Amino acid sequence: MHGPLQSVPLDAVSWGWPAADAVATEYLDRRCLAFADTGLIAPLADVEFTDGAVELDLAVTRERAFHGVVWRLADAENYESFFVRPHQVGNPDAIQYTPVFHGVGGWQLYHGEGFGAPIAFPIDAWFTIRVACAGPRAEVYVADMESPALVIGELKRGLAPGRVGLQVGGPGLHVSGFRYEAGPVTLLAPAPPPITSAPGVVPAWWISDPFEEEGSPGDPVFDPTRLAARRWTQLAAEPSGLVDLARVNGLTDERNTVFARTNIHARQAQTKALELGFSDRAVVYLNGRALFRGNDTYRSRDYRFLGSIGYFDTLFLPLVEGVNELVVAVSEMFGGWGIQARFPDPAGVTFD
Repeated sequence: MHGPLQSVPLDAVSWGWPAADAVATEYLDRRCLAFADTGLIAPLADVEFTDGAVELDLAVTRERAFHGVVWRLADAENYESFFVRPHQVGNPDAIQYTPVFHGVGGWQLYHGEGFGAPIAFPIDAWFTIRVACAGPRAEVYVADMESPALVIGELKRGLAPGRVGLQVGGPGLHVSGFRYEAGPVTLLAPAPPPITSAPGVVPAWWISDPFEEEGSPGDPVFDPTRLAARRWTQLAAEPSGLVDLARVNGLTDERNTVFARTNIHARQAQTKALELGFSDRAVVYLNGRALFRGNDTYRSRDYRFLGSIGYFDTLFLPLVEGVNELVVAVSEMFGGWGIQARFPDPAGVTFD
């Protein structure tokens, strides 16, 4: 069972949303707000916490949409997010937790257990979403307030206070209530087991500042001055090998590509299999020469292809003895900007 929460009036004074985006009405026998077909992050005024809970009473239609709640919101482009997908109700991606860094939601990077689940929430009926967060963990309840629909073992944005609010993502949303609780909360589900890094994962990458994709190298021989002209930030990989590139860079039409660079140390000259994942597009260079170009953009293969990152490609690297420079130009459209790589057989290789 959950404790009492503070109810919040659904008015523009409390929230600050544009008047045209939320219209008072009656729907399914409740007084509520009908939201316009829009993309809107509406934080609640004057409420901020690190640990706590939020609840949203909503009704959705079956139209393609992404409605939910946000928390630990630092600003309009950096927050934790949970939403339902009414057009995918009951499917594996019916619900989604994702962090947002610099305005880039990472649902193509964070998928599967702990991020989404095949939940059959109601359509054209009232139900409740509850998100409770405590430290690095969170639980999400959808319609069923007794058993969590999602157990999040690690919130990706870390421990920091932030605001809470509402996410409107498309048509068909009605809201009849919003509540919050600030302060310590008790999570009911046991914590998932910690994830350990597998041998062979590239543990860190140097990430450049972003530039236009058309300016990324496409020639068989790489011009090293393109690296010298960039600014660099080192990012450690998650245990899976994933690096969320949006942690350090925002995304614009003019600046949608970065270089990810690492050095591989080989004990001897050898050809070594490297498994690679990226989102959305990548060009791979080893020691200044192009080896691979791939495109995993949303719907680039067929109309159901989500562009989710995974170890779907294997490259055979012709390593020289000593230091080998691996450079990947990674370009993004939307849905998650990332890279990951691992050697299935790491014998004889190490990293900086």
